[in-house]
Amino acid sequence: MGSEKLPFLLVVIIQAIYAWMFILTKAALDAGLNPFVLLFYRQAIASVVLFPITVITNWRTSFNFSFKVLLKIFMLSLVGITIGLNASHIGLELTSETVGSAAFNAIPVITFFLAFLMRMETLNIRKSHGIAKAAGVVLCLAGVGLIAFYMGPRIPPLNHHKLFHPKSSTSGHSDSKVHSSGTWIKGTFLLLFANVAWSLWLVMQGFILEEFPSKLLLTTIQCFFSTLQSFIVAIAFERDFSKWKIGFDVRLLGVIYCALCNAGISWYLQAWCLQVKGPVFVAMSNPLCILFTVISSVLILGVPVSLGSVLGGILTIAGLYCVLWGKSRERKILMASDENSDNQNSEHVVIIGESLS
Repeated sequence: MGSEKLPFLLVVIIQAIYAWMFILTKAALDAGLNPFVLLFYRQAIASVVLFPITVITNWRTSFNFSFKVLLKIFMLSLVGITIGLNASHIGLELTSETVGSAAFNAIPVITFFLAFLMRMETLNIRKSHGIAKAAGVVLCLAGVGLIAFYMGPRIPPLNHHKLFHPKSSTSGHSDSKVHSSGTWIKGTFLLLFANVAWSLWLVMQGFILEEFPSKLLLTTIQCFFSTLQSFIVAIAFERDFSKWKIGFDVRLLGVIYCALCNAGISWYLQAWCLQVKGPVFVAMSNPLCILFTVISSVLILGVPVSLGSVLGGILTIAGLYCVLWGKSRERKILMASDENSDNQNSEHVVIIGESLS
């Protein structure tokens, strides 16, 4: 029974890790850390952590690196990590950790939509599973729209002592900036753009893994390329190296936690759950992320949560489950049709055998 419950426990831990990734990233940004510098630091630490693990794991295996394959991985890193995470950090800086975790639920839906445009997925609106998948995409877009254009009343925190104290307005991270409707809308759509980049990154990885079998080595190379790319972006937008310094505060905590979250515990736990239970099981746990984020904001962080973020998160969760249900229903129908065709073929063989005898 313990082994059967272990995947359920692990996905809870994974989503809690992701929730605190949004929280600590937001805290580091509010403390004055440049979002581009944050990405460079986290990818550099991730590369340092992954490199020895990759060498120890694959030192007996030989790989042929063609220029074409390396170029594909370079572009993959550029789209999914450098562009996607930079957009996510800026969007998180302009909104809140709750919005970031709510938008996180849209990734499986956007991935399905991109796969449909690339003809990797089917959508038959005459069938119940096709209607469910189409409704999921609509609900997801409605949730993002609600988060962007409706803030509503704010749910007051039960803890009135903030765990992380942002810098004053002179640093450009005041509450007025976050609460401005213009920056809020801009930040929400930057998060949506980041999700599109991540979804495209997931789809592109499927093609590359066909000719590059080592997932760990692929991740390490991506971290290395994204470190170089993010350094170029960071130095282009922040040339004052005095602002690159971070002390022993929430900025350092956010950088180290995000790096370990990407390349450490959560990566291995998620890979294990994917192997044991499959991607649908892991995707269905995504809504736990916004639940943990809201609970942490209200009970621990002392940060109010807008009603629009919660309602938008509920709509994106509903859209996620519609798409997942449609995918599951479609898979069952295909499996049933394959079994029927196999039975018909076996009956046909028996009839031929009887006629010959």
